[in-house]
Amino acid sequence: MAHKGNAEAPQRSCLGCRTSKDKNLLLRFVLTPEMEILPDLDNRLPGRGAYTCINNRCLAAAIEQKQFKRSFKHDVSVMPAEQLIEHVRQQLHARIIGLIGLANKAGMITGGGSMVTDALRSKKKPGFVIVAADVSEAIGSKIIHTAASLHVPHRTVITKDDFGAILGKAPRSAIAVATGGFVAQIMKAIDRYSNFLGEV
Repeated sequence: MAHKGNAEAPQRSCLGCRTSKDKNLLLRFVLTPEMEILPDLDNRLPGRGAYTCINNRCLAAAIEQKQFKRSFKHDVSVMPAEQLIEHVRQQLHARIIGLIGLANKAGMITGGGSMVTDALRSKKKPGFVIVAADVSEAIGSKIIHTAASLHVPHRTVITKDDFGAILGKAPRSAIAVATGGFVAQIMKAIDRYSNFLGEV
């Protein structure tokens, strides 16, 4: 039955590497009325879509090989590879920031290295821990080791300044997300961002 379910999932091919995947595991691009190619990260914009893997190399290949023109069967306006890659990166980064901000407003975020460590050691452990990419190795390793030993999922992404800006405080080395619906959403956003950068 599981095999049948997978077979029925909508499949699309990456314009860069030609690999066929569940379309929800790809980046969707749409054509605007002005014949411009734009990313549709939420898969919500109307019209026909074209897809690439969530990877900057596949996007660059699709642009260099003029695959968007072939896919849409029109002369299309596409940003230079570096610009479109940066545009997508910024959108994926903004998604992470936005979701953490929403979780913070909902009272689901604990910020700061020591506070996160205390939360991990408490009876009510967080559902997810995020360590800043620019934290010192000593602090980062300690938090990651503690989370891993307690089987709490963790990721390393964005910066201490990003965390501080989201929380409206000074820079923070790490944050913890309380167990709940935000955990899966934020983890997915981070994994998509890391995949796009080629870090996974």
